[in-house]
Amino acid sequence: MRTFGIEKENVNKQKADVQVADGGLGEILRLSGPVILSRLGIMTMGLTDAIVVGHYSSVELGYHALGWAPTMVVLTTAIGLLTGIQVLTAQLIGERRPTDTGAVLRRGLIFSLVIGIVSGALLHFGAAPFMHVMGLEASLADGASRVARVFAWSMPAFLLSTALTIWLEALEKPVPAMLLMGLANIVNIAANLWLVPGTSPFAIDGAVASAVSTFSARAVLVVTLFAYVLWWPRARNDYGVFSAAPDAPSWRALARIGIASAGSLFVESGAFAGMNIIAGLISGIAAAAWSIVLNVTAVVFMIPLGLAAATAVLVGRGYGERSLAHIRRSGMLGFALSFAALTIISVLIWGFADIIVAAYTSDPALTVLAVPALLLSCLFFTADGLQVVAANALRARNDVWLPTLTHTISYGCVMLPLGWFLALQMGLGIQGIVWAVILASLLAAGFLLARFWWLSRPLSQ
Repeated sequence: MRTFGIEKENVNKQKADVQVADGGLGEILRLSGPVILSRLGIMTMGLTDAIVVGHYSSVELGYHALGWAPTMVVLTTAIGLLTGIQVLTAQLIGERRPTDTGAVLRRGLIFSLVIGIVSGALLHFGAAPFMHVMGLEASLADGASRVARVFAWSMPAFLLSTALTIWLEALEKPVPAMLLMGLANIVNIAANLWLVPGTSPFAIDGAVASAVSTFSARAVLVVTLFAYVLWWPRARNDYGVFSAAPDAPSWRALARIGIASAGSLFVESGAFAGMNIIAGLISGIAAAAWSIVLNVTAVVFMIPLGLAAATAVLVGRGYGERSLAHIRRSGMLGFALSFAALTIISVLIWGFADIIVAAYTSDPALTVLAVPALLLSCLFFTADGLQVVAANALRARNDVWLPTLTHTISYGCVMLPLGWFLALQMGLGIQGIVWAVILASLLAAGFLLARFWWLSRPLSQ
């Protein structure tokens, strides 16, 4: 258990003209807003690809969707490996050691480049065997493999841009990353409209062209982020981007936090991939209905994801200051805001579920399945959001492995077998899948919130 011997304990701090966040409501709102928009930018890029390719050819849309599926699991896990950049940077700011944060960025960039190259190579050479092992029709497997290989090429650029983005967010500088993500989306839209229909001078079209568009957008994002950091005077003068920092956190600290976070994300994303299989075992139309629910859930999830990042930054600073009061205030504000925002969103989705489903399909049979499933899903949006905020808050105060264990139990050991039992053995169909997600989310949220409260409770006098 990590607690502080005395709440007002002093630590060695470097003098610097850097303002430390107070963890108040205004601070968390100011930080989380741009982060949420930045994360929505990632969603928008994928949505743009699907819409443009879908209007070009339904066959090519299938290639795109299947090519993206393994990429998403690898990408999500790889992003988790970079979590240590944000946590360590926030903690160093809390310790009044801002000039050491540049060393964290440098190591983080090397770490992200290595992860990007390894994961990209894994996807490039493993996509085709994976697609064929799945038992897909040969033409479908070949088409999806070509798309996955192009996505693989952009892994190093995307992970480098992620490292720069979360470093800036930890310094409470999220707006430049948000704006540059917007620019990358503009590039992606323009490239999709030019390349996908086959009107460009290049001999590519369809899903492969869309993947090339994503590659171009990610390249623009990483180049512009590097340019901003190199131009920003405070990066050099206050944060030591080009300065030696012998006392900066070690590679081991960066990897320890990242591996724990990546484990959580791998288990969670893998478990939800398993739920897709369960939906497919029910019927094709059930799989389609579940995909609509998942798509809505992914958009909603960007709200707590942004709040989780902001909460982690402020909790990390409180941990660096050795202030339990700061940690408690930042954590509780993050939980309260997530609960309020997601409750309101859940009520809105409950009221407009039929309209939302109508935006995805006009098939009456699919609508009959998707609308009730989306209505029932409103019961897990709040719990799912709270668990990710609590997990990030715990990692920010150096409790890195309990969230991984919790996610393994909740999603791997409970949700998957329960979903199989309720959906297939009990005959509840897609409703059984949703009930399994509800129970797993409540379990994860309850345990993680209790853990945060226990570690952050006031010390006895």
